[in-house]
Amino acid sequence: MDRKIVPMDRSHIEQIARIERESFSMPWSERVLGEALYQDNVTFLVMEDEEGTVLGYAGLYVVMDEGYIHNVAVKTEYQRQGIAKRLVETFCRFGEEKLSFLTLEVRASNEAGIGLYSSLGFVEEGRRKNYYAKPKEDALLMTRRFKEN
Repeated sequence: MDRKIVPMDRSHIEQIARIERESFSMPWSERVLGEALYQDNVTFLVMEDEEGTVLGYAGLYVVMDEGYIHNVAVKTEYQRQGIAKRLVETFCRFGEEKLSFLTLEVRASNEAGIGLYSSLGFVEEGRRKNYYAKPKEDALLMTRRFKEN
């Protein structure tokens, strides 16, 4: 199967919103995803197959030389195939060139996510108490540093 990473465009939004609903207890709406297309400091990358089906996606918010990764998700039937890893690796390559660090939050119970981020050089730097709702749960704050300030 031929897979490629492309920037999100309007044609992806409905599929991304569907993956949001299957992946998160408080998903982003199509409207919010669409608004991200017009924000200069927000980038969404999409992994799609040769037919344009969205298999997974990830978002990056950049302020100055700081990056915040959000909403990494993969369609259920394509999980554990390296899609999330390839998306986050792409942001890490960008970070190595342009940023001081990348950071993200992950549910404390999300062992697969924690393992993925750890394998890519992210380390736990804190905990946000009761960060998530539905169900209420702490978030681990994980960061990968690229340059010394």
